Amino acid sequence: MALISIEQITKRYDLGKVKLDVLKGISLTIEKNEYVAIMGPSGSGKSTLMNILGCLDKPSGGEYTLNGKRVSAMSENELAEVRNKEIGFVFQTFNLMARLSAMENVALPLIYAGLKKSERVSTAERILGAVGLGHRMTHKPNEMSGGERQRVAVARALVNDPSIILADEPTGNLDTRTSYEIMELFEEIHRNGNTVIIVTHEEDIARYAHRIIRIRDGMIESDTTNDQKLDPTQLKNNLNQ
Repeated sequence: MALISIEQITKRYDLGKVKLDVLKGISLTIEKNEYVAIMGPSGSGKSTLMNILGCLDKPSGGEYTLNGKRVSAMSENELAEVRNKEIGFVFQTFNLMARLSAMENVALPLIYAGLKKSERVSTAERILGAVGLGHRMTHKPNEMSGGERQRVAVARALVNDPSIILADEPTGNLDTRTSYEIMELFEEIHRNGNTVIIVTHEEDIARYAHRIIRIRDGMIESDTTNDQKLDPTQLKNNLNQ
């Protein structure tokens, strides 16, 4: 059974008299522990698709089955639980709380999960250590570099041990060296058993994935195995030479 299965998913926005069809009947399956890149130019519908996969938005038509359960049949409480426990989100703009420290940002989802403060702190500290930020736990986002902020965002996505990581343009605001470091982190997350789905318009970022789905004008243009997979560790080493 596929982890994710969508059949003939459509998404239409009604903008007054204008009806905008963003997704036009997309069907695909993603298996557990796959590493997938969803590619497409600006306006292709890739971020809309990610929002639907992440249960942040509902399709206008079609069927989405997540872990054997029909998403359309889920209550709002069930959807909220899926978003908090099953899926970890990483965004281009980090979406961190400016007034909170790195540790407090990472621990935030654990409040909704009902963990006691001592458990929240110890879990957040462990995850921050795992992404290489054990020495930056008390720092706030404005005291950190872009790469460090994205690592905090990745740590927050991982803190509830989700089965799926969804990343929307995760290197869009980062320089080349930092981008390689973040992609190296995603590689490690995938090796640890997570399903990783990255949305990007950058060809070199997509090539880290094992499978590349290309979207254009709201439809799947191609869905292929990546035979030219990049190794972020090697690329970073090349930069250091």
